[in-house]
Amino acid sequence: MERNPDHERFWAVADEFIVTGRVEEGTMMGHHCLRATPGGGFVATVERSSGNLVVKLPEDRVADLIRSGRGLAFAPARKVFKEWVAIPSYDAERWSGLIEESIGFVGQGLAV
Repeated sequence: MERNPDHERFWAVADEFIVTGRVEEGTMMGHHCLRATPGGGFVATVERSSGNLVVKLPEDRVADLIRSGRGLAFAPARKVFKEWVAIPSYDAERWSGLIEESIGFVGQGLAV
């Protein structure tokens, strides 16, 4: 798989979770992504065009991130995904924290 610098940064952060076995590399709508294990729920990906982190979180958390200016609505093809947020600036520690949050959120949904 060919990766540009934005993807390299994402996968550098993602690899810390992959080695634990809590997530695995998968695909989502043709994008490489992280999927929770077990169960395979979608956790995060990197936007091809912008290099933004795209992460699945509870709807109220997404709204808070957007309201605070730390996140952007994720709206591929102009359809807003209420449980997904795009994080526009790279920060490995922040991205790691948001992926951690997402694993917890997605894992809750899979346990039901």
